[in-house]
Amino acid sequence: VGSKGTFLYPEFMERELRCPVCDDMVKQPILLPCEHSVCLLCASDMLVQRGFPPPDLPPEPRSPASTPNSRSPRQHRRPTPRTPEHLEHILRTSKGGRITYPGRRRKDMAPPPMLFPCPSCQRDVELAENGLTDCPRNLTLERIVERYRHTLSLGSIAIMCAFCKPPQSLDATKGCADCKANFCNECFKLYHPWGTPRAQHEHILPTNNFRPKVLTCTEHEQERLQWYCCACRRLLCPLCKLRRMHHGHKVLPVTQAYQALKDQLTKEVNYILANQETIQSQITQLEGTIKHMEANGAVALGHLSRCVKDLAASIAERLGVLSAALEGSRNRREEALSAQASARRDMLEHAGMMAYTHELLKETDQPCFVQAARVTHNRLVKAIANLQCFSLSADSSFRHFHLDATKEIKLIEGLAFIRAPLAPVIDTQKTLAYDQLFLCWRLPQDSAPAWHFSVEYRRRTGASGDTWGGTRSPNASTTWQRLDEVRGTSAIVDQLQIDSVYVMRVRGCNKAGFGDYSEEVYLHTPPAPVLSFSLDSRWGLHSDRLALGKGQTYARSVPGISLLKVADRALTSCHLTADLLVADLAVSQGRHYWACSVEPSSYLIKVGVGQEAKLQEWFHQPQDMASPRYDPDSGHDSEAEDGQDSPSFCFLTMGMGKILLPRGQKNTNSKPAHPYTTPLPPRLGVCLDCDEGSVSFYDAHSLRLLWEGHVDCSAPVCPAFCFIGGGALQLQDLVASRSIEEDPPPLPPKVTIKTRATNFSQE
Repeated sequence: VGSKGTFLYPEFMERELRCPVCDDMVKQPILLPCEHSVCLLCASDMLVQRGFPPPDLPPEPRSPASTPNSRSPRQHRRPTPRTPEHLEHILRTSKGGRITYPGRRRKDMAPPPMLFPCPSCQRDVELAENGLTDCPRNLTLERIVERYRHTLSLGSIAIMCAFCKPPQSLDATKGCADCKANFCNECFKLYHPWGTPRAQHEHILPTNNFRPKVLTCTEHEQERLQWYCCACRRLLCPLCKLRRMHHGHKVLPVTQAYQALKDQLTKEVNYILANQETIQSQITQLEGTIKHMEANGAVALGHLSRCVKDLAASIAERLGVLSAALEGSRNRREEALSAQASARRDMLEHAGMMAYTHELLKETDQPCFVQAARVTHNRLVKAIANLQCFSLSADSSFRHFHLDATKEIKLIEGLAFIRAPLAPVIDTQKTLAYDQLFLCWRLPQDSAPAWHFSVEYRRRTGASGDTWGGTRSPNASTTWQRLDEVRGTSAIVDQLQIDSVYVMRVRGCNKAGFGDYSEEVYLHTPPAPVLSFSLDSRWGLHSDRLALGKGQTYARSVPGISLLKVADRALTSCHLTADLLVADLAVSQGRHYWACSVEPSSYLIKVGVGQEAKLQEWFHQPQDMASPRYDPDSGHDSEAEDGQDSPSFCFLTMGMGKILLPRGQKNTNSKPAHPYTTPLPPRLGVCLDCDEGSVSFYDAHSLRLLWEGHVDCSAPVCPAFCFIGGGALQLQDLVASRSIEEDPPPLPPKVTIKTRATNFSQE
């Protein structure tokens, strides 16, 4: 609307003022519970079509006397006439055959709700108890329509003065909002003299829709609507505000809601007006896209027509070849049958051979008869043989020439445009991040085949400070790196930064182009470079108690004779044997990380690090595990020893699917009074920092810090594993050593834990 009340873009404005049902200017618009507007008469007709009784509508506004000007259409409501169906419902019999009369309390079921099909939002909205009567008038829309009609001179019927005496009635020039009547200039001065209270009345343009001076509640008469419920999104009077249904809702004064909504609309309109160039450029882009779409559609249609024509030409050519073969077979059979029929005709009495034979029999010269009759005799013998063993020389049916085109018809009916591959599904059981990233995926069952795949990944900046769980970071890197034309369904990504979160996604490609991306998978790289080692068996390995797998990355404690003897006297001496395995290398500087999997059914296994010399000394002088002096974890789980020097070894104990976390965790604010257990993770990660003299234990699945201890790194330190009772563990294989075309190698027998758990969290 312009500064002087004129409408901008009237040709577009009219679309906003049309009723969605009758497609005409709205008349007596009402607000539905879904906040859409519709003509009152159109809404009534739609309810009648649904089987509801016709509501009692106010008269259409044609004069001030017939306009519902004080309140909503509820004001002039009349009682609904009693129809026979309604009386039958009232006099319906109850239990026991007794009649239920009006006025008697009944326990009938509540009537079904009145559902109105909103034509704007295309859903059924539930009306209040009184139906359309409880729907308020959209007075603002009425006033906008009225101004629009006056601006464009759409009102073909002139509004006459209500107080001029005929036949000198003049056109009305003013309307009085208080008197709710239209006046010409003279009548307005006459009925609103100066110095009287009527002179203060509000004069407006002539109209047939006089809006009330004060908007009142539809349920409580003469109560002004002074509040607005933000939750219910409706105006309230003081009595409606006290209802229980609005308890806890945010209720604002109508002046505050008016100002907030007006400011918001003003800001939104200004934003749209300020971006007119952007909107125009988008319109230009859309129009150009439509043109390109039409051109590309025409090209695709031409290509489709050519393909169908080529197919039809191939079918026609094949039809000619098959028809020629069928015709040739028919001709050959016809010739054979015709020759056979001709031979049979010769046997008839009046045929040539029979006549010739009769003449031959008249010959009396014996030598001449014998000489001439020999050939005729042979012909007659053959004719008699054919007569006695008659069979058709050719088959009259063409059963061998029946064409079965069922398969081809199915192929033709199945002709469809080629589809790009569907979004791949990343296999989270095989995908992991260790020394490198190993990504494995598969295509859905109903997907089109893919010629190759494109693997994209990017590093999230500030990943070390992000909360783990796949949440998208606002400062995530926007540059995707790509591995193009990946064959197979797995890929290895190298040259990655440590202690970082990488986002991975995959999409397939075929003749139709690239398909959709898979869901983004988050992989967390280890906090330090991966240390590659094998288990060392040079320290007097007890082969009857410990068994190493191929490659010396798997170890299992078996119940040998010595272990059974120890268990046999466990009730008397409580002396158990601890078998120690160490890595085949030791480190003295830098940060290193490795991971292993412990079988959940293991009795007791200790995983950690220690000085190589101290571990050898401890191994060759085993301690009594029942003695109070035995404490392989000494130095990291006692508060009394916090101030002492770092111990020479550091272990975490796990067994029977649990892991024991000593008190004083670094990743917790408070130190627990006693050690506690937590479920054993699928993989346990260990990070050794020789420079800081610290050992960190992680849940390698999510790289969540479990516990951090200290170790003396003044001498070479090596990974160590201690077996007490039965158990098994598997070192994590390096990604670089596996073939991307093959699945990771299986675990040795009797190992139930999966060692290829992944560091992932899908978004």
